[in-house]
Amino acid sequence: MAADDGIAAVNDSAPDSDSTPDPKASAAAEARANEAAAIRRRWITLGEVLTVIAVTISGLTLWNSWSQRSETEASKSADARRASTQAATLVLVSSGSGGDQIALRPASADQSVQSQRLAFPSPLGISPAETTGEPRIEASWFERALKKARNEARLPDDSRGDERLPVAITTRFLVDGTAHEDVAIYDVGYSISGHWLGGHSITLRGVSLVSRVSARGAQAALDARWTRLLPAKETAGK
Repeated sequence: MAADDGIAAVNDSAPDSDSTPDPKASAAAEARANEAAAIRRRWITLGEVLTVIAVTISGLTLWNSWSQRSETEASKSADARRASTQAATLVLVSSGSGGDQIALRPASADQSVQSQRLAFPSPLGISPAETTGEPRIEASWFERALKKARNEARLPDDSRGDERLPVAITTRFLVDGTAHEDVAIYDVGYSISGHWLGGHSITLRGVSLVSRVSARGAQAALDARWTRLLPAKETAGK
């Protein structure tokens, strides 16, 4: 029995060759683990790069869309301002000529004249003429005073071509229901012919825009233009 116990003790103390780790296997396992970790890191890095690229592309797309929208809105706003300015800019034209009255109308069909006030040069001594709903110029408003002024200036009885009478026209008009006011100097074109027994007759030809003026400075600008026009005709008639 003692001998068996000694043998058992010896067997128990002997090393177990099956439980000892194989260095090569451990190294291979560690290499595989390191490779797997490296692969995971590469995938993580690639994912981060792709995320950054996606965010960058998204940001660029958003900025480009915003920039195009801003440019479009700015262009539309500029077009609207130009259209509004053009709509509020009044130019009067005449329809019909060769008589003692000419009708006036806006050059733009989007404008509707409500009323007008026509002022004449101060030396003529004529009160302003008012119209409502039917813009026009009548020779009877200024014919007598104009003939007198021409006679005093010793202008010829018969005009060669069109003569010019400056007037200041204040026009109140509508554009898309919005009220506007325009003050401008116009030249009224006319011709005059003399008759031995019948006196002189004035025929209206049309109107021509000279300049836009302020309401306060309209009369002064009108008188200055009249003074410039009359001396030239006076000199020509001598």
